[in-house]
This record gives sequence, structure tokens and C-alpha cells, in this order.
Amino acid sequence: MTPEQEELAERARQVVAEAARQLILRTPVADQDEPGPDGFRSDALASLRALAFLGRAVEECAALAAQAAAQEGANYPQLGRAWGVSRQGARKRWPGLVITARPARPLPHHQTRSPLMNGLVPRTYTVLLVEDDMADAMLIEEALTEEGMARGIQRADDGVAALEYLRDPLTDRPDLIVLDLNMPRMNGRELLNVLKNDPDLSTIPCVVLTTSAAPDDIDDAYRQHANAYVTKPVNLDDFIETVQSIDSFFFDTAVTPRHPIADAG
Repeated sequence: MTPEQEELAERARQVVAEAARQLILRTPVADQDEPGPDGFRSDALASLRALAFLGRAVEECAALAAQAAAQEGANYPQLGRAWGVSRQGARKRWPGLVITARPARPLPHHQTRSPLMNGLVPRTYTVLLVEDDMADAMLIEEALTEEGMARGIQRADDGVAALEYLRDPLTDRPDLIVLDLNMPRMNGRELLNVLKNDPDLSTIPCVVLTTSAAPDDIDDAYRQHANAYVTKPVNLDDFIETVQSIDSFFFDTAVTPRHPIADAG
């Protein structure tokens, strides 16, 4: 730690020690630990008991502060830095906090392509995420909404739900579809086959994002005209970086077809 952090930590220890002392003084005798059979009563044990209550109170206050920060737009890296832990540590401590603090679908963002493309396509970009694993879906959504890379996101749990969304005349067509392979009802292979054989949907770029690195799955996806096949990394930071690289390529580098906005009238 830096000298400034050491000084802050020492002040915090002093504050906690004083808070424990005050808690002991204000605790009625009847509520304090009973002495042992030999009449033994320990000031250190009384302090430990007070510190336990303070620790629980700190955890509750931290959870409330993290929730408030997430609602203000903080992501897991920022929460982790504030609490002195890694991004993964923050996610384990407050699971689902960042995603659930935001409207699930669609996210109200107004970001468009790179400056070169802004004049050509002045509208928000949307992603249809077809993923049945809630944990992976949350990670993908987090990756797409942090570091200023926010996109409008819709999520479907399987291929059937995805097609219902895509064929709804009241919904806008997404600019990119990210889909898993292994899902119930209609899996990613079947969905990809339907999409690429549908004249109205075949031009939407489709990226397969899956845990499978099997050569047969890869070959089959490209035979079905997938635009890219990406294997989900095991490492958390690599996972986030991979999703962001997909976003960056399709929305900041590649030129993709322009889809008409669905007529809601």
C-alpha cells in the first residue's frame, strides 16, 4: 500500500476500535456474555463480540453502497477497486448487482458507430443475445455495457424465443446476433440454419459464442454461414475481453448491412 493508504488504514483501525469500545459501553449488562462457571469475564472477548456486530454492519452497509453505485452506473472493476478486490472478487461478493441495477431490455443507450460511420448510420446499435446460461448472459451484458461500449441488448433463452422476437413486426431488427450452441427447445445450430435460410433475416451478422471447441461444431457453424465462431474463454478477464473484441469488430470496424426500422404503426 502507498503511504496515504497506510495512513487511511490506520485511521480506520482506530475508528473501529473506538466504535467497538463505545458499543461495549452502551450494551446493557444483561445483553453481554455471561461469565463462565469460574466467574471469568474477558474484556477481549467482549471486544471480539462487538467487532463481530460491527463487521456484519459494515457488510450490510457495503452491500447498500455497492447497489447504489451500480445504479449510478458503476461496473464491477470500479466496485472492486473501491472495495480493494479484483473484478471477480466484487462479482462474487455482490453477484448480479451490475446487470440487475440496469433495465434488462432494452438498455437505454444512444451510442452509434465510430466517428467515420456516425454520419451514415445515426442510430443506436442493438445486439440480440441468444443464451440460456444466466451467468454467461450476465457476463456478456456486462462486457457490452462497461467502458463506454453500451449497446441496446435483447436476450432470448433459446432459438424459439429468438425467432419469436425476430419475427415480431413491432420489434426492430438487431444489428448483431450472438448465440450459444447448446440450448433447449431449439439449439444454436438449428437457429443458425433457420436464420441463414430466411431471406428477411439472413443478412443479420451471427456470431457463435460457445464453450465448444470441437472441430465438427466449428465446421458445421461455418457451413451454416455463421459470420464468426468464438470459443468462450475460461478466464473471466479473457471472457470479458473476447466479448468486447466482438463488439469492437462488428460495430467499429466492419461495415454491416443497414436494416430498416420495423414499422410500429
